[in-house]
Amino acid sequence: MEMKQMMEKYAYTLVKVGLNVQRGQTVLVEAAVEGAYFVPVFAEACYRIGAGNVVVHYLDEAMLKVDALHRPLSEVEKIEDWEVMSNQKYLDEGACYVRLEGVNPKQMEDLDEEKANAVFAHIDGVRNIMRRASREKHCQWLIAMIPTDPWADLVLPEVDRKDRLEALWKLLLKLCYIDENNDVEKTWKEKTENRRKRGDIMDSWHFRTLHYTAGNGTDLTVTLTPDSFFGMGKRKMPEGFIPFTPNIPTEEICTTPEKFGTEGVVYASRPLVLGGKAIEHFGFRFKKGKVVEVICDKGKQMLENLITTDENACYLGECALVEYHSPISMSGKVYYTTLIDENASCHLALGRGLNTGKPSDPKYTFNDSSIHIDFMIGTEDMRIVGTTEDGQQAVVFDHGDFVLEEK
Repeated sequence: MEMKQMMEKYAYTLVKVGLNVQRGQTVLVEAAVEGAYFVPVFAEACYRIGAGNVVVHYLDEAMLKVDALHRPLSEVEKIEDWEVMSNQKYLDEGACYVRLEGVNPKQMEDLDEEKANAVFAHIDGVRNIMRRASREKHCQWLIAMIPTDPWADLVLPEVDRKDRLEALWKLLLKLCYIDENNDVEKTWKEKTENRRKRGDIMDSWHFRTLHYTAGNGTDLTVTLTPDSFFGMGKRKMPEGFIPFTPNIPTEEICTTPEKFGTEGVVYASRPLVLGGKAIEHFGFRFKKGKVVEVICDKGKQMLENLITTDENACYLGECALVEYHSPISMSGKVYYTTLIDENASCHLALGRGLNTGKPSDPKYTFNDSSIHIDFMIGTEDMRIVGTTEDGQQAVVFDHGDFVLEEK
């Protein structure tokens, strides 16, 4: 099958398996300008499924960089009225939305941290319009990647330059379980069921804490609530809910922890890209749920700005389990994009919880914030031990992989 046909199959996967676009529905698109060549392919797939309209907004980080160099940073951070209206109108009318990311991590390399943070604040602020709709209107949403030349240069330097983009496409398709002959709907249905079973195993234990340890110094305890479900079966879905797959690729099972129950220190195992800048070799120290110390050399100001975005940005909103020996991890690559790197590694997220309502037991609290930033912590030697309310312990992860059996 030619690459053009494989791109069309990828687009179909995003539209059908990812967004599950409904007949007549509007699809709101944020696309990296570097990936503009793929957007018409994606739009064509939407219309073939029956979409009523495909509205595309391009993200031009190069222009935001120029703005940050020449305009007051408060103006760079500002979300303009037209940006709100051009998104909110369609969301109010029942649109679903997709973020088609491109990667150019070196683009902001020479931008100082304060200016890069302003770029991040603007991009994240616009995205919060869509995130709010996903929480309040329960619309379908999806984050996926478009291979770009700068990304291919970064990830595949060993490949001849003229072949890199196609090689990156082939790698991405493999990570998304798309090949020439498979039925992608069937393949992803099986994958979803396997993750559901693993989540149900976690929920059968009713753990109240997870204790993470690793050779890099991670020694962290995360508290769970009675409503911190990893499986989908116990989550309450609103009437008329349209099932969808929010991330492609994805390997995780995840939940929202107790806001004030994280203690200890954790170190990142993969880079975090904020405002187009990659931050590596960092960690956080928690006390009573709150980050009390950022452990970092280069990029520390950006991380400190991140956790002070609002009063709750310094608390956890997600803990996710991903096996170290997953296909993405075993590819041996660092992708410099959270979407893919988080599915190579157990991760945590600062900020808004996956659940932001009140837990059923009033002694617990879920975090809410204007941010939700994942960072990767999984390692080959990571061990996670769960403890139940009555003190029973069980090993959840050993040597980086899931080993727990149903109770």
